[in-house]
Amino acid sequence: MANPTEPSEGAAGSPPEPTPDPGGLDAMTRRSRKSTRTQPSRAGRDLPAAIVVGLVLLAVVLTGLFWLPLAFVATVAIFGVVGSWEVSRALIGGGIDTPLVPLAVAGVALPFSAYYGGLEALGMAFTASALLVFLWRIIEGPAKSVPSIVASIFVLTWVPLLLSFAVLLLNEPDGHLLVTTMLLLVVSNDTFGYLVGVLFGKRPMAPKISPKKSWEGFAGSVAGATVVGIAAAVFLLDAPWWVGIPLAVATVVAATAGDLAESMVKRELGIKDMSNILPGHGGVMDRLDSVLFAIPVTYILTILLMPGAL
Repeated sequence: MANPTEPSEGAAGSPPEPTPDPGGLDAMTRRSRKSTRTQPSRAGRDLPAAIVVGLVLLAVVLTGLFWLPLAFVATVAIFGVVGSWEVSRALIGGGIDTPLVPLAVAGVALPFSAYYGGLEALGMAFTASALLVFLWRIIEGPAKSVPSIVASIFVLTWVPLLLSFAVLLLNEPDGHLLVTTMLLLVVSNDTFGYLVGVLFGKRPMAPKISPKKSWEGFAGSVAGATVVGIAAAVFLLDAPWWVGIPLAVATVVAATAGDLAESMVKRELGIKDMSNILPGHGGVMDRLDSVLFAIPVTYILTILLMPGAL
């Protein structure tokens, strides 16, 4: 009788040919290479996809700013509709149903009203959109209508209304440069805040909302954006150099507040991203969080600091 613990022999009395081991070294090597190819960056994003999407978005925005103003307005409208959809979708997950059709209508109506009619038309469009929400809820029925209306007005204000201030800026003399300056300051806030925060960040700014955001990073944002703001004031806006300082500081404060506001909403709803429609970025709102609060701040400060500009 053969010993069951010994390997069996073939017909010729020699050991059988070895069979491929699916769990052997070759398979392990293949899995390792696949893991390396698909591993996200340290920030938890697909970095190549994030870069490509970011460049495409930048090209679309700059093309509209400098050559096709209506294309910029249309881009703002698309962002307003998609952003409203993302927030509405997230709120549904939290048990609050917001009517999407009035929000989508507002996403288109508000920026185009701002472009063709200015601040007064924007205010009228916002009021009409709020009334449309009320009427829509009355037609659909009274079930949970108060939370729905309150949430809808919140979405209207947070997304299409704040976004439409970019169109108001664009309407003014050298408006494309004003919008460009605002975008440069927001990018400076994100870039310098990230770099300084990674290298020196120790004291969390809001640990229960955004644990990775530090006071050191905030200081880096202020310093970096101030340099960029002074340069933009002199070379882009043809304004006194000191105008860049309050503009930069206010933009950093507003952008940080916008970032924390979205983080607070997402933490309350228990989600990581508003959506996943932008590869490597998450959702539209995950890219607009800092910009939304910065846009009206830039508009107001331009009126105060550069009265002849508007």
